[in-house]
Amino acid sequence: MNKIMNKKFLENVFPTPDAIPRPHHPGDAIDQRHYLCDGELHFWDGPVEEVFSPVHIADHDDSPPVPFRLGNYPKLGQREAEKALDAACRAYGRGRGAWPAMLVEKRIERVERLLAGMSDCREQVVRLLMWEIGKSRAEAEMEFTRTLEYIDATIAELRNRTCREADLVREQGFAASCRRSPLGVALCLGPYNNPLYETFTTMIPVLLMGNTVIFKPPRLGVLLHHALLPVLRDCFPPGVVNSLYGDGEEVLAPVLKSGRIDLLAFIGSRQVAELLRSWHPAPGRLRCLLGLEAKNAAIVLPDADLEQAAAECALGALAFNGQRCTALKILFVHQQIVTPFLEHLCRQVSSQPVGMPWLPDVRITPLPEPGRVAYLRGLMADARGRGVRIINQGGGEACHTMMTPAVLYPVGPDVRLYHEEQFGPLIPVASFSDPEQPLRYVEESEFGQQVSIFGRDEEKISGMARSLLNQVCRVNINSKCQRGPDSFPFTARRNSAEGTMAVGETLDACSIGSLVVGRENPATQRILAAIAPDLS
Repeated sequence: MNKIMNKKFLENVFPTPDAIPRPHHPGDAIDQRHYLCDGELHFWDGPVEEVFSPVHIADHDDSPPVPFRLGNYPKLGQREAEKALDAACRAYGRGRGAWPAMLVEKRIERVERLLAGMSDCREQVVRLLMWEIGKSRAEAEMEFTRTLEYIDATIAELRNRTCREADLVREQGFAASCRRSPLGVALCLGPYNNPLYETFTTMIPVLLMGNTVIFKPPRLGVLLHHALLPVLRDCFPPGVVNSLYGDGEEVLAPVLKSGRIDLLAFIGSRQVAELLRSWHPAPGRLRCLLGLEAKNAAIVLPDADLEQAAAECALGALAFNGQRCTALKILFVHQQIVTPFLEHLCRQVSSQPVGMPWLPDVRITPLPEPGRVAYLRGLMADARGRGVRIINQGGGEACHTMMTPAVLYPVGPDVRLYHEEQFGPLIPVASFSDPEQPLRYVEESEFGQQVSIFGRDEEKISGMARSLLNQVCRVNINSKCQRGPDSFPFTARRNSAEGTMAVGETLDACSIGSLVVGRENPATQRILAAIAPDLS
């Protein structure tokens, strides 16, 4: 057993103040008193929400570790929410505002300025990703880099599209200028597990297509947006980007109930998505781009490369503690190989370094969501009460916000972990003799995002993949589930998503096809040429 999985280690995993490396220290607490509305950073002197890190700090005596205080942010109310909405609506001007009417290249220039400004904030944002949500330094840096790369790729895609749209379409004696037009005012809500990436990779395409935005950072991962507010203010005209903070029902309900939101971009739980949509008086008119829950399965066939499959499954189940919608949430392993596979899997799990986010190569870090450890303990208790064993030594140990990964076997339909999305470092394993069993599981699931198949028989894998593509939207062959590359479409069926996210698809999701058309003659061609998209 790796020494980091010892219970004694876990009890002493949290650092004392002097043990925090200076380059990774979060610095002074952030007293955030400003929010962005109508092109200005408004001072807030009302109530605030305190922010504590999932990283606890130990004292040198025997007192228990306590959460590290990071600062606070404004708890805005209905009045501020309505002002943000008014500002966004004025900036859009029913499609006649300066921003939606601006040439594409001019909007791109504003976003390129944003990219430069964001780059200057890199270290502060990365450090807060570590401290606010417990993301490892390596993953925090990757999230920041990937966000900028996604925005850059979106700009390139929009430039290419605009060049293509400059060409007239001629058909059956008609000539047309075709383009994508904005929808209106968008509400963008990102999740806590990727608070920078998921917020900006929806918000920036929305802006590039000419929409105006109100964005609310997630409750966990909110302070990292603080440094970006002045950059957003300086890069966009008044009212084009506005920020909201506070209780969701207090600030989001009046915005949606107004009926003036045209696009909802939300990544989170299905229950919250349904509540948000229900607040809109005309939900059928509300365009939704939703990334929701998933219960992605891995199917390990008897001829699989056990070492490779176990390594991919461990990585897929435990990256960022399993707090990803794309994480592998249940493994189906053929009974002929389940014993050796579990041995390989437990070795992979025991090799995952556990500790604070700044440690080199760390994989298992503190869980940021309040109550998550208690929820995971409840899932384990339910499973163990039904005969399921934790088969990796030291698995499932918890101390405050830290929990060691647990491999649970055998998990069946009577166990909550068989059905519920755990969103944490638990790996339920079920065995099967008939491949129809895991196929039926995917078919009958209320979720439908992805699945992974591990094996060597190309004909068998091809047949399973053809069947599974009618149940999920991505089948991964001998690899874990994931979102990237970002040029690939990312979507799902059933209760797992609505709309498609990717560099090109997101541009389509936040716009609508439109055209100007007339009978083909010199006058029509001159008119169409005058209104064609212009990059200059």
